[in-house]
Amino acid sequence: MNALDRETLGPLIGVAVLVVVMSIRLLRGQKQRPLKLEWMWVMPLVLIALACALISQFPPHGLEWLWLALAFGAGAGLGWQRGRLMAITVDPQTHMLNQQASPAAMIFLVVLVAIRFGLRSFLTEEAGALHVSAAFVTDVFVVFAVGLLAVTRLEMFLRARRLLEDARAAGKIVS
Repeated sequence: MNALDRETLGPLIGVAVLVVVMSIRLLRGQKQRPLKLEWMWVMPLVLIALACALISQFPPHGLEWLWLALAFGAGAGLGWQRGRLMAITVDPQTHMLNQQASPAAMIFLVVLVAIRFGLRSFLTEEAGALHVSAAFVTDVFVVFAVGLLAVTRLEMFLRARRLLEDARAAGKIVS
């Protein structure tokens, strides 16, 4: 196998894996799944801990902290929008919460993954010219992902709690 084949094969495998994963997510997203408010904090906490562990290996310096803050802010803003696209319902009798990914949320995620794939390729190839380390590029993507996923959960938590309170209040009204 020559070098050209390796350069071509790597991205093709990545795209194939991406298509399989996104297809599975799209199929799973069509079903309503239970939403447990009491567990929504776990994933963001795990992601934040992992991001801190990763960043502590090669701590940023100077303006790199600003870039990380901007990446988190961009991820958080997009995460809020992604969270708003998720459908949340409350069963009127049992007050059980359910979530379902909307097609718009799935398309949003596919677009973000495609943008990330393109940016990652560009930034890793141009890291030397841009005077940034590969570790810093990785940190930026990790912080962006943490902002995206954590704030998606935050938006869903706040909205689900409000919907649940409204459903409980509607059930207590006595005529």
